[in-house]
Amino acid sequence: MRSGERPVSKAVVFGTGSWGTTFAMILAEAGTDTTLWGRRAEVVDAINDRHENPEYLPGVKLPEALTATTDPVAAMVGADFVVLAVPAQTLRGNLAEWKDAIPPGAVLVSLMKGVELGTGKRMSEVICEVAEVPESRVAVVSGPNLVPELARRQPAAAVVACTDDEVASRLQDACHLPWFRTYTNADVVGVELGGAVKNVIALAVGVAAGMGLGDNIRATLITRGLAEIARLGAALGADQHTFAGLAGMGDLIATCTSPLSRNRTFGENLGRGMTLAEVVAATKQTAEGVKSCESVLELARKHDVEMPITEVVVGVVHDGLSPSEAALLLMNRTPKPERYGL
Repeated sequence: MRSGERPVSKAVVFGTGSWGTTFAMILAEAGTDTTLWGRRAEVVDAINDRHENPEYLPGVKLPEALTATTDPVAAMVGADFVVLAVPAQTLRGNLAEWKDAIPPGAVLVSLMKGVELGTGKRMSEVICEVAEVPESRVAVVSGPNLVPELARRQPAAAVVACTDDEVASRLQDACHLPWFRTYTNADVVGVELGGAVKNVIALAVGVAAGMGLGDNIRATLITRGLAEIARLGAALGADQHTFAGLAGMGDLIATCTSPLSRNRTFGENLGRGMTLAEVVAATKQTAEGVKSCESVLELARKHDVEMPITEVVVGVVHDGLSPSEAALLLMNRTPKPERYGL
């Protein structure tokens, strides 16, 4: 290694879905020695042989240095970063299978934006509990990161959050590119809540769009949705400034307004009159808000936090409430003073 050069980090990314593959691409292009793990041999073979993930990123050329494997133990040998990009509700079971092979001192990185059903735990909390590691060894990556744009190497930014500033800086360095900028943040709670709850709000905005409602109500849902996120964050000890940044407002705007957003698209189909089963059948990739809306609402009730948009999303998605009934419930609530975070 020449003087002034940084040592090469090694990362393994668990999950060959669109976000996991794209983040692995970013790491590899940034000079990090990166391996992707996947269950399906045909996807792994395509990544190794053709440098493409035809299932989730068809037509996107992946770096030749990026390799893939179906062997989780081999993938983790010598890894500095173990990146987890599996569906949020499968994290606990998957991590229990892999934890014994995690290298001592490796940083566990969550790309997941959800809250665990049944426990109300954020993904970093599940990681700490299952892998038996301290908070200082867990980092979170979040922000307005719509995969189709990232896969085309379009400029974007994200937040790397960890309670240990040195760990956050190392991960920031491992994924730095001219077109992908990251900011560090010590507020893991706020960053995770922003990423999880914005999916729920995007479902509501999608339903409104599918019903043919206008920009006024969409703007209302986005801003009042931000207030819901901030209220829950305050109850859980988050830094309120986080919600005005990339991991809060930035991610919320992108997910609620872009046709590339899975959660917005899911809600839009519900708003057009499709049944839940029909939308699920038509949805290729995971829309985390569909399941997390229930756990977010449970968490809010546990901490006595009022989240009316989240309540009606749960009603529409899981309890048979029609979109028109949901709109009436929201618009006919008792008027209250409008203050940020209240």
